[in-house]
Amino acid sequence: MEQDRMIRLSKRMSKALRHQPERVGLTLDPAGWVPVAALLDALKISAEDMLEVVERNDKKRFTVDGDRIRANQGHSVEVDLGLPTAVPPDVLFHGTVAAYLDEIMRNGLRPMSRHDVHLSPDRETATRVGARRGRPVILAVDAKAMHGDGHEFRLSANGVWLTQHVPARYLHS
Repeated sequence: MEQDRMIRLSKRMSKALRHQPERVGLTLDPAGWVPVAALLDALKISAEDMLEVVERNDKKRFTVDGDRIRANQGHSVEVDLGLPTAVPPDVLFHGTVAAYLDEIMRNGLRPMSRHDVHLSPDRETATRVGARRGRPVILAVDAKAMHGDGHEFRLSANGVWLTQHVPARYLHS
C-alpha cells in the first residue's frame, strides 16, 4: 500500500477507534475493543489493508488481539484501557510548538480533549510528535520527581507514557 493511502486509512481507523466510533456505527466495549469484522465492515476496508496499517504504523497506534482491535491510547471517548501503573524513567519528553509554550509553562501539560497527557520515552519520538503541528519544541519532564511526589504513570502497549497532568514545575525546556 502506498504511504499516502496508509496514512489516510490510519487516520480513519483512529477516528473510528479513538474519537467517533458512533459515526461509522461502531460501539467500543469498555476497554476500547471492537470486533475486527465490525471495523472492516464499517470502514469498507479489507483485512489485509487493516493489518498492514497495524503492522506498518510507525506509532504502533493499534493492537489486534484475535478477532478484536483497539487503539492503544489517545481516546477522546470514555474507555478504560486497564493499563497498570508503572515506574517511569527519570526523564520523559513532550513535543509541542512555540505557540503553546507560554500556556504550558504556566499551567503545565493537560490532556485537553483526551484522557491523559502523552509523554515520549526519548527526544526523537517527542520531536516527531511536535513536528505534526509545525517546528517542534521539546520539553523534558522530571518524571522521577513527579513519581516521587505521588503522580501516577501508565505505559501503553506502544511505549507512550500516560499521566493525568504534568504540573509546570516538572517541565524544563
